Amino acid sequence: MTRPRLNSLWLARARQAIDPTSGLALPHYRPDAHGAGIVHLGPGAFHRAHQAVYTDEVLARHGGDWRTTEISLRSTTVVDDLTAQDGLYTVLVRDGQTTRARVIGSVAAAIAASRNPQAAMAVLASPQTRVVTATVTEKAYGIDRATRQIQRDHPAIAHDLAHPDSPGGVIGLLLWAIRQRRAQGVAPFTVLCCDNLPSNGKLLQAGVCDMAQRQDPALASWISTQVPFPCSMVDRITPASTAQTLADAALATGCEDLAAVETEPFSMWVMEDNFSMGRPAWEDAGALMVDDVAPYEHMKLRMLNGAHSLLAYAGHVAGYHYVRDAMGDTHLAQAADRHMRAAAGTLQPLAGVDFDDYAAELHARFANPAIAHECWQIAMDGTEKLPQRILQAALDCVAAGGDIRPFAFVTAAWMRYCLGVTDAGNQYALRDPREAEIALAIQGHERDAQALCACLMALPGLFPDRLRESPAWCTTVSGYLHIMLAQGMRAALGGPNSPTSRLASRSD
Repeated sequence: MTRPRLNSLWLARARQAIDPTSGLALPHYRPDAHGAGIVHLGPGAFHRAHQAVYTDEVLARHGGDWRTTEISLRSTTVVDDLTAQDGLYTVLVRDGQTTRARVIGSVAAAIAASRNPQAAMAVLASPQTRVVTATVTEKAYGIDRATRQIQRDHPAIAHDLAHPDSPGGVIGLLLWAIRQRRAQGVAPFTVLCCDNLPSNGKLLQAGVCDMAQRQDPALASWISTQVPFPCSMVDRITPASTAQTLADAALATGCEDLAAVETEPFSMWVMEDNFSMGRPAWEDAGALMVDDVAPYEHMKLRMLNGAHSLLAYAGHVAGYHYVRDAMGDTHLAQAADRHMRAAAGTLQPLAGVDFDDYAAELHARFANPAIAHECWQIAMDGTEKLPQRILQAALDCVAAGGDIRPFAFVTAAWMRYCLGVTDAGNQYALRDPREAEIALAIQGHERDAQALCACLMALPGLFPDRLRESPAWCTTVSGYLHIMLAQGMRAALGGPNSPTSRLASRSD
């Protein structure tokens, strides 16, 4: 049977026909009665399950011209799906026993920048655009985190430096729009980065200013003082949509919905309250507005994302497809718990937060049987994720003379993952922006733990010097890696009597 497509006509009819007790939640407002004041770069599944839901809730409570125009920098599929559905889509919230469905109405329009760059540029320059948010993944920005300068060999950066008036990357588009608005006397929008980057707002501002400095130093100086780039932290586990996601959305709505997403009940958004042209009252939808995001960011990156990476690398090599399956392995679950405790030990106290309670909540979230989060999805782009998730915490641990073993273990698991083959012999792609560089570096060293460890630690700009120069760190990482190579990931995980338990734990 062919189902109708989810769209505005369906919504108008559904308001009259759907039983309020059916369990399907509809927008508590007329979407077409509200204008767009936000542009979002990167309308992937996470954004649709997170920021767009908060905005939907605010529109239901307060109204206002705060709907979102989505800009996809590369993909056209999500744009076509949202456009065909008048921006409507379903969010499925799965808690392990029940699934709740909610139709979101906060998306006003969607633009594929690769197909229609002029439309993307026009909406960014529009006076109606007051906030620009972004979830484009860590690798898309092209900023060196150590120097906070743009990476001139990054494809998008290289293109936009050469063609500043026809940009296609995040920084190039933002800079073009800021320059255009300033020239036209339009106030600058606020740029809210929502990707898992340390001090993400400050980092993005530094990248935009660096590109501006190379073109117009006066503009760079103006941006540094006049354009707000608040930092933010986002948290909601959102796997990639599957055929089951779409089937369940169709069952809930009676319509085909190719933009449907699924997620967990938990959701958190913390941001600095620094907006130049106003903002939605996101705090009324549960967001936290704070003076300093950094403590929350460190907690999430090191405890959640760090343990997630451990489960992804070790779990994938051991043969587990989903994180929930990896959590079913007692030794892997214990390793994740140990990692979270170790990560908590590198954090400063945070008012109102008990790190033990947070860790217990994370354990339950990872094990949620209804969330099919594939290990490879978390494992991809490892060279972009390791610094803020693992290596900075390890560096702090070394400096404090703490137990480095949990951080060394997940680092060794990443190195083992870099071989591109599971313990069962199944090959896979790394899906890393430095995949070719990694393959070249490890060639001929695939079964030599010390050599493999040394060549991966020598990758430019990845490992801090203090770690590379620490004998205890190198010995502990290569020791774990030796067991992973010789006996397999499960042997390395082991129990209290496993070989890894006897590795040195003292840092120098």
